[in-house]
Amino acid sequence: MLKQIRAIISDMDGVLWRGMQPLPGLHDFFAYMLDNDIGFVLATNNSSKTRMDYVNKLAKLNVRGLQPSHIVTSGTATASFLGTKFPPGTRIFVVGGAGLKQILTKAGFMIVEDDADLVVCGIDIDLTYEKVRKATLLIRGGAGFIGTNPDSSFPSPEGLVPGAGSILALLEAASGQPPIVIGKPERGMFEAALRQLDADPQETLMIGDRIGTDIQGAQSLGIKTALVMTGVEDETSLAESATRPDFVFEGLPELVKALKSAD
Repeated sequence: MLKQIRAIISDMDGVLWRGMQPLPGLHDFFAYMLDNDIGFVLATNNSSKTRMDYVNKLAKLNVRGLQPSHIVTSGTATASFLGTKFPPGTRIFVVGGAGLKQILTKAGFMIVEDDADLVVCGIDIDLTYEKVRKATLLIRGGAGFIGTNPDSSFPSPEGLVPGAGSILALLEAASGQPPIVIGKPERGMFEAALRQLDADPQETLMIGDRIGTDIQGAQSLGIKTALVMTGVEDETSLAESATRPDFVFEGLPELVKALKSAD
């Protein structure tokens, strides 16, 4: 099946790096795609950064020549979704970082601290009780509730730490309202990636470290999947999962070796 692959969608956290620490095989992975004219998009549920932030981060890791069009984030996917549902100038209270606010502002929305039409929640490393209090009251008052992604945790150099999904769970418990979630495993992220690649799902490989988002979401669109064991999952969670990836690799070196062998 790897011989049929003409395009790649790859997660980032837990696949390419942990924090600022590149994972083994990072440079060989990009060299393989560039040398073999493989179209690729890097898709992340992290909404805290802009696409250019990721281009610059990869450059610092000595992966150069990437463009913003190589990146899809749950923030950009959320802005795209909101643009189909709400007019420019819609007032949004953001539980999230500067990157998410910048993305939404660029899309024509107004970031406010009160009287919001929508509450949009992503990962927020500066989360405070006051932000949660405001968001809860706004949702209870009728504001729409949008989550960029459902990841309850994400891998850091120290281990798994709370993700946007943990904040969504807190707000849902406090407000009594479930969010509309945009990021993986929902279709929006994968459809955006396929559009950017102009690729057929059957000729596309999704590489991820999380079964419940990366693998399940891609399989729902007929995309081939490869799980790497450098992030969230371990042998126990893989064995207990009813979802079976098409391929499982210890990390990028084993994946690149398999891709080269299939050529």
